[in-house]
Amino acid sequence: MTPEAHAPAIAAEIPPNIPAEVLATLAEIGEEVNASLNLDEVLARSAALIKRHIDYEIFGILLTEGDGSYLKHRFSIGYPLNLAENLRIPMGQGITGTAAATAHPVSVSDTANDPRYINAIDSVRSELAVPLMLQGKVIGVLDVQSRHLGYFTADQQWILTLLASRLSIAIENARLFERVRQQADTLLLLNEVGRETSSILDVEELLRRAAEQIKRVIDYQILSLMLYDEGQKVFRHRIDVKHGQRVQSKLRVAASDGIVGAAALTREAVVVPDVTVDDRYFMVNPETRSELAIPMIHKGKVIGVLDLESPQLNYFTPDHVQTLSILAANLAVSLENARLYEQVARDEARLDRDLQAAKRIQGALLRPVPTEDYGLDIAARYLSAREVCGDLYEFLRYGPQQLGIALGDVSGKGTAAALYGAVAIGIMRSLAPQKLQPAELLREVNHVVGEQRIEGRFMTACFATWQKGRQKLRVANAGQSQPLLYKDGRCGKIELNGFPLGIFEEATYDEWGVTLSTGDILVFHSDGLAEASNSEGQFFGTERLRTFIEQRHELTATELSDAILREVDLFTHSAPLSDDRTLVTAKVR
Repeated sequence: MTPEAHAPAIAAEIPPNIPAEVLATLAEIGEEVNASLNLDEVLARSAALIKRHIDYEIFGILLTEGDGSYLKHRFSIGYPLNLAENLRIPMGQGITGTAAATAHPVSVSDTANDPRYINAIDSVRSELAVPLMLQGKVIGVLDVQSRHLGYFTADQQWILTLLASRLSIAIENARLFERVRQQADTLLLLNEVGRETSSILDVEELLRRAAEQIKRVIDYQILSLMLYDEGQKVFRHRIDVKHGQRVQSKLRVAASDGIVGAAALTREAVVVPDVTVDDRYFMVNPETRSELAIPMIHKGKVIGVLDLESPQLNYFTPDHVQTLSILAANLAVSLENARLYEQVARDEARLDRDLQAAKRIQGALLRPVPTEDYGLDIAARYLSAREVCGDLYEFLRYGPQQLGIALGDVSGKGTAAALYGAVAIGIMRSLAPQKLQPAELLREVNHVVGEQRIEGRFMTACFATWQKGRQKLRVANAGQSQPLLYKDGRCGKIELNGFPLGIFEEATYDEWGVTLSTGDILVFHSDGLAEASNSEGQFFGTERLRTFIEQRHELTATELSDAILREVDLFTHSAPLSDDRTLVTAKVR
């Protein structure tokens, strides 16, 4: 259809006394307001163009808000600071509310004689309000005011009415664009918030940051983050923020009480436009007028509630509900992760305390080197691969002339191995008064351990007795690394074998004896020494240990023991221990 086809209809609507420049301005207004999708820019341009033909003193464009029950200024000129921003006009009240409710322009020549006028500015004498219509629905009001009586004419009313029809479309397009942009910005913000909160593993820090991040999504006045206490069946306030300040609160809410309880029971967001007419509301903050409670759910279980309050009626919108519901779901996952991490941290701390206590107890169980004169220079060393050691050594005093020396290695590592070793030490000490020789002692220990067999656990051990007066050494072995004996200038293995303790209850053990001379050296060692490996996968080995003892045989027992451990450490380049290293050295004086 050509433009000429519209001309008769338009001409019929135009009053005869409208100047041509006004029509040109209207066309320009149409082009200007449709040239931008920035709502603030559209409204500012409209105000400037209207000013050409209607010399208003006060100008406002109000849009419907919330559920459409009230109007709020989106753009204004001439209002006192903060007045337009805080002014909310219910539908049907005031001049603008009447125009919106009736969907017709309202012109007032003398506001002092019109009871509908809301006296926001004392100097105003006349007002013209034109509804902004879109598809038969009021979306806002275009309002101009003057300090002069009878200021606005019928022609001006026509101009504003015609402009309003065009402006409504531009406003709606800009609002749609603004909403899409806000949604995109919100999604980006939610993604950023989700990434940040998911990286925090401290519950208190997470809740604090969540309160800060929620403020970026919605400009709340009062916030409470409550977590569910399963034991007490209540929601406990963990974070409370009022008007930007964090406050301390020890409040708690029963699981089914109030708006918070309603959100938890229904597992859905609860929006209360006016708390004064909702029986579920518990007055904690007298200034509160509207409230939004959103459950935080993880794996079908409500773990907390996010609660927001506002001093404004009907403050929370469907967009708020949707955005905060997404945020609450992400926060629930982050909270559970943080809780699990804290539980693991507590368990680890408790375990560490237990292990440190076990380490102290184990250290107390291992007897120091005898100070009595048995004719031997003795040294004992052990390095644990973990907090507690699965290796053990023991000295049994059979009298002033006879000493028993034991070294053992429990299968496995850690606390269980250390406990098993402590039991073995206790058994040996209980048998000490019988002054059993090596083979017999190992047989008795094996019998006792075998009676209380623990599946998957056993122990290797080597036991020797030394008689000072006769210089006699007797040795028996139950699967332990074969001890080394330096004698007559050479160091070799004492090749004795036997079943480990705790496997075969009726096992017997061979015993070997030898008379030693001054300078002879006996070395008990666990497999953690010989099997220590370097970065190339090579073992330190018994042969290297044997050669080292031959080369350093002139050292004291203490010096030789420390030198052996240093040599092994150098060989492995100080790599972390993969197995316990235990060493007992006895040198005949």
